[in-house]
Amino acid sequence: MGTNKIDEKKDLKQLTTSDNPRIDMARRLLAELVGTFALTFIAAGSEVAAVITHGGLSEAARAVAPALVVMAMIYTFGGQSGAHFNPGVTLAFALRRDFPWSRIAGYWLAQFAGAILAALLLRILFGQAGHVGANQPHFGVVTSLVIEVILTFFLVTVILGTATSSRIVGHNAALAVGGTIALAGLFGEPISGASMNMARSLGPALLNGDLSNLWIYIAGPLAGVLLAVAFASLLRGKTSRHAVEVAKGN
Repeated sequence: MGTNKIDEKKDLKQLTTSDNPRIDMARRLLAELVGTFALTFIAAGSEVAAVITHGGLSEAARAVAPALVVMAMIYTFGGQSGAHFNPGVTLAFALRRDFPWSRIAGYWLAQFAGAILAALLLRILFGQAGHVGANQPHFGVVTSLVIEVILTFFLVTVILGTATSSRIVGHNAALAVGGTIALAGLFGEPISGASMNMARSLGPALLNGDLSNLWIYIAGPLAGVLLAVAFASLLRGKTSRHAVEVAKGN
């Protein structure tokens, strides 16, 4: 029975993998672009929808919506690209040696492009309503910065933890990550916007034409990533083979 499962996994991998490395990489980057597009379109779009409907979309709905789309995208693209959809997650995997440094530039380009395209579509559809969904510090700059650091630390810690454990795979990993995003959003949405994602923040900020607060959503998630990687090293030491496979989408 165990041998049959291994053979089935190998057969499936052969069916979904091209003999051309360039085609494989193009598919990975396309998955990252579309996944980040979906995340940004829903996360930023929820903020826009709340404004144009005059509060018709509750804070709870705006917090949970990005979590649901991330879960769906993990189910869809997890085996293709690793379902990062976040420059900070890609950086965390690289720092943990789960992911090749040579692929970072391509993944970041795809992620930022996906976020910018999503914001562009929102701008075309709704103008600058709701600042095109750009994150805003609602409770002061310092407080918002600290909240972004803490929430990103929690998110990346969960992602690295689920990637490391071979017992937490597929649907369980998607639920763990999606649940963390939902909880972070329910708490952080009224304070900092609970971005935890540099690409999600950059796209709407660029299309809104206001970069004055963007540094919060770059510095906060970046610091959270570094703390999460350091914590993972203290907690579990070196990475695992399973984590490398998950990060690469194998």
